[in-house]
Amino acid sequence: MKTDLQLQKDVLDELAFEPSIDHRHIGVAVDCGVVTLSGHATSFAEKMAAEHAARRVAGVKALAIELDVKLPSDSRRSDAEIAKSVENTLMWTSSVPINFINIMVENGWVTLSGDVDWQYQSNAAADAVRPLLGVTGLTNQIQVRALPKVSADTLKADIEQALKRLAVSEAQQIKVETNGSEVTLSGTVHSWIEADMARQTAWRAPGVKHVINHMTLDF
Repeated sequence: MKTDLQLQKDVLDELAFEPSIDHRHIGVAVDCGVVTLSGHATSFAEKMAAEHAARRVAGVKALAIELDVKLPSDSRRSDAEIAKSVENTLMWTSSVPINFINIMVENGWVTLSGDVDWQYQSNAAADAVRPLLGVTGLTNQIQVRALPKVSADTLKADIEQALKRLAVSEAQQIKVETNGSEVTLSGTVHSWIEADMARQTAWRAPGVKHVINHMTLDF
C-alpha cells in the first residue's frame, strides 16, 4: 500500500503529465488515501480533467475537489452568450434531443434539465457543455423517462453478461441487484476505472432509471 507521501507525488506527477492541465495552480493534499485538490483551474474543462487525472492514480480511496474556476479575461462570456453557445452545441450533438432539454445559466454556471429516453443522452449533453468557453460549472438535472418495463431477472442477467464481456478484472466479484428500474452494484474493485466501467455498463441496460454504487475499492 502506498504511503500518503508517495500517493501525493503520484497525483502531482499525473497532473503534470496531463497536457490539458496547468498543474502549477493546483495543490494536492493526501490524508489516509483521501486526496484533496485545491487551487484554481482556468476553465471548467480543466477542473474536470484534473479530477479525472487524480482518479486514474492507483491508491486513491476518495477525492475531494476544492478547485475554483477562475476564467482569464479573454475567456469570460455573458450568461446570454453562454446560453446561446450551449443551445447551438446541443443542437449539433446528434445524440441529444434538444427539444426536450432546458438550459439555464447563472454567473457562468449551466443547469440542464428536461427528460430523455436514455442515460447516454443525458451524459452526452453534459459532456458537450463542459468544454464550452465561459462555463464555470455544470449541474445536470436531465432525467430519464420511464421506459417499457423490463423484468428484474432479465435486467440483472443482461447487466451481468455485459460485465463479463468487458475487460474488468474483478467483474466476477461485482454483485448486481435489481429493484424495478433501480440497479445496485456492490462488491470489490481495484480501481476507479473499473468502478466507472461497471456503472456505465449498468446505465446502458434498457429500462434502467437509477444506478446505486455500493462498490468498494481494494488496493
